[in-house]
Amino acid sequence: MKKLTVPRFFITVLMVLIGFTLSSCNDNEGPEIPPVKMENLPGNYKGKLIIVQGNSKREGVKEFKVKKDTISFAEFPIEEIVKTVVKNPAKAEQALKSMAKVKYDLKYAAVINTANNVIELTLTPKTMELQIPVDGVNKKTVVEFVSKQKGYYVGLDQSLRYALTAEKITVDGTLVTPYEVIDYNFPFCIKN
Repeated sequence: MKKLTVPRFFITVLMVLIGFTLSSCNDNEGPEIPPVKMENLPGNYKGKLIIVQGNSKREGVKEFKVKKDTISFAEFPIEEIVKTVVKNPAKAEQALKSMAKVKYDLKYAAVINTANNVIELTLTPKTMELQIPVDGVNKKTVVEFVSKQKGYYVGLDQSLRYALTAEKITVDGTLVTPYEVIDYNFPFCIKN
């Protein structure tokens, strides 16, 4: 009987020592992530853009520039807006081809959230005015944008995320009805 207890005792001690050894090697601290700073935010970005209008969804890649208090688009995507105003697909395509690139500036206010290591962006979009040519006549189109949620610059992966909604469109002073809102989602954008 004693012969069996001695090996069991050694096996038990050996298992405990192996357990301590393996647990001491397991550091869950991970890499040191530097705190986010306001200086991290400005720059040239490229990111995924998802445009949703009703059941229609279009994805692409968009480039934009972030300045101290502004997100600037050299070419804002207006295809869904034009197709909402011009119902005839052929005329809408013709209008898109004849229109110049549309620049758009989106103002924001930034605050650092140190607990989550992010910069929170409160977006204050302005209206966009377009002249959409249809049958030789320009239709004055005003698009009102809103931001229903905050944007974020995430310190962990150094990405920018935000969304914008074209809530209503007026053409020559008349509200477009029925109208399905156009959501512009930028779920993951990184610096170039």
